[in-house]
Amino acid sequence: MKVPLLDLKPQYQQIKEKVLPEVMEIIESQGFILGPKVEKLEKEMAAYLGAQYTLGCSSGTDALLLALMALDIGKDDEVITTPYTFFATAGSIARVGATARFVDIDPATFLMRVDQIENAITPKTKAIMPVHLFGQCVDMEPLMNIARKHKLAVIEDAAQAIGSKYQGKDAGTFGDTGCFSFFPSKNLGCFGDGGLVSTNRQALHERLKGLRVHGGQVQYQHLEVGLNARIDALQAAVVSVKLPFLAGWTEGRRKNAALYNELFKGNPKVVTPIEKPDCFHIYNQYVIRVNNRDALKAHLAEKEIGCSVYYPLSLHQQKCFANLGYKKGDFPESEKAADTSLALPIFPELNREQIEFVAKTINEFTA
Repeated sequence: MKVPLLDLKPQYQQIKEKVLPEVMEIIESQGFILGPKVEKLEKEMAAYLGAQYTLGCSSGTDALLLALMALDIGKDDEVITTPYTFFATAGSIARVGATARFVDIDPATFLMRVDQIENAITPKTKAIMPVHLFGQCVDMEPLMNIARKHKLAVIEDAAQAIGSKYQGKDAGTFGDTGCFSFFPSKNLGCFGDGGLVSTNRQALHERLKGLRVHGGQVQYQHLEVGLNARIDALQAAVVSVKLPFLAGWTEGRRKNAALYNELFKGNPKVVTPIEKPDCFHIYNQYVIRVNNRDALKAHLAEKEIGCSVYYPLSLHQQKCFANLGYKKGDFPESEKAADTSLALPIFPELNREQIEFVAKTINEFTA
């Protein structure tokens, strides 16, 4: 039995009859850049998230970059974040000339340790960038209290967390901005690259709109140097079509995660992900921990079971960040997670037989 890590074809079949007319309408109109489809998506996403404003952009990476620029974070500034995340988190900080300062993660959740943030604050600290990793929110109440106390901006990296909630409130609506990705593999993905920035501040939203189009909303008049960071109409239309399906897909992922948890129960060699009591986990990834991870990964490949490592090397150990002065051992929980974590297939169209096969294969290997 083959079990892919991700198969988007079944999802496409669900939306095909709705998405193709939308795509053809755009092709016939030849209106590819911004326009009514993008405005429609932005209104829908604001309503979905419970945010005052959202801005479609070219990728989740550019969402982070736009947010940093709009909050005037740059040279000589520091941003506190996690070393256990996708590269774009710290990469965007470096791109604006600022410095990433890391805190370690909670081994139970893979999320940044909020109780370590204050010790990382220096006179240069200007923002905190929490990452709602794998589809579960960071502890935002204490984090926001720290941010207010020290007058720090908060940029939520919610690229993997659309629909995730903390104390009933959506990821991406706590801080100054929330940054989302519509990369195809995400729970809500488009047909290419795409992203979104949310905010509850009108002035910040207006600045983001300008930065998205080279720093000026009036053609050929540039108030500052911005980016070409627009989401195109085709991608916006795809996300709009998919959005009404998202709740059902999320429940499918949660159901699959619950089945995995049940099947791994009683196997002490497999550590399953937890859902915190105050959180609603969307399982963008379902990540287990095993001590013999690499051997298990090779065994699953032999059995034609898809799996992946998120992430094999912590950011403080990446060669391009050597200038930050960190060394191996500085963030032991992040480093341990990089050595022991393994993401399993979790997409909603998986059937029970496939999940049972994956779990049985892992349980037998680790016995």
